[in-house]
Amino acid sequence: MKTVARRTVDAVEVRAVEAPPPAGDRGRRRLTEQLRAYGFLLGGLVCFALFSWYPAIRAIVIAFQKYTPGSEAEWVGTANFNRVLDDPEFGAAWRNTLTFTLLALLIGFAIPFVLALVLNELRHARAFFRVVVYLPVMIPPVVSALLWKWFYDPGAGLANEALRFLHLPTSNWSNGADTALVSLVIVATWANMGGTVLIYLAALQSIPGELYEAAELDGASLWQRIRHVTIPQTRFVILMLMLLQIIATMQVFTEPFVITGGGPENATVTVLYLIYKYAFLYNDFGGACALSVMLLALLGLFSAVYLRLTRSSEEAA
Repeated sequence: MKTVARRTVDAVEVRAVEAPPPAGDRGRRRLTEQLRAYGFLLGGLVCFALFSWYPAIRAIVIAFQKYTPGSEAEWVGTANFNRVLDDPEFGAAWRNTLTFTLLALLIGFAIPFVLALVLNELRHARAFFRVVVYLPVMIPPVVSALLWKWFYDPGAGLANEALRFLHLPTSNWSNGADTALVSLVIVATWANMGGTVLIYLAALQSIPGELYEAAELDGASLWQRIRHVTIPQTRFVILMLMLLQIIATMQVFTEPFVITGGGPENATVTVLYLIYKYAFLYNDFGGACALSVMLLALLGLFSAVYLRLTRSSEEAA
C-alpha cells in the first residue's frame, strides 16, 4: 500500500511540474519574444528607410526644384521635366535602354535556363560547374567591365585575335555604333547569369521525379518533358525572374559607363547614364531627379500591370 501511495504522490508531483505556466506568464513571454523580434527588425527598417525611402522621396521633391548642393532650393514646377523632354539625348537614351532590355531578354534570359537544365542533368562534378557558373558574379562589376573592355579592343583584344586565328572577319565590338549595344548585352549576361542559374537549378531540383518518370513512360521526348513538365513546374520562378531582369536591365549603367562612355555616337547612352550626366557633368540635379522620377513611374506602372496579368493568368489556369 505504501508503494502504491508513493507512486500516486510521484505522479501528482510530475503533473504539477508539467502543468503549463499561468496565462499571465505566457503573455509576458510572448510579448518578450515579439519585442526581441521587432528589435532585430528595427535596425534593418531604419537602414532601409534612411538609404532607400528617404532618397526616393527626396528625389521626387528635387524633381520640382532648381537645386544645387550648398544653395537654397527653388521651386520651379515642371520646368525640369520640360527641359529633360527637350533634350536630344532623351529619346536616344530611352531607345537604347529599351533595346538593351529586349536584347537582354532574348540573349540573357534563355541562356541561364538552358545552363540550369544542363547542370541539373549532370551526374558528376555538378558542384564544380556550379562554382564555375557563379564565378563571374563574385567579380566586382567595374573589374569585370574593364576586363571586357580589353577583350573587345579592336586592335590587340582577345576577341579579334581569336577571329584572326580562325581566319574570320574581325569586328569593332564596343567601338562600333552598330555592335556596341549587343557587346554590352553579352557583358551583362556573362556577369549576372550565375545567380539566375542557381535559382533555376533550385527550382528544377524541387520538381518531383515521378512527373518525369510518368512522362517517359508515356513516350514523351526531351522537348516534350521540358515543355509539359519543367516549364509549368517552374512557371512562377520564370515569371518573377523575368520581372526582376526587366527592372534590372532598364537600369543598366556600369557597362556603358566603363566600357563605352555612352558612345560611339550616343549608341550606348542609357537612361541611368543620362541621369549621371545631368547630376555630375551638368550639375543639374533637378533634371537628374526628374528623369529618375520618369524611370520610377514607368517601372512601377510596368510592374503593377505585369503582376496583374500574371495573377490573372494563374487564376484562369
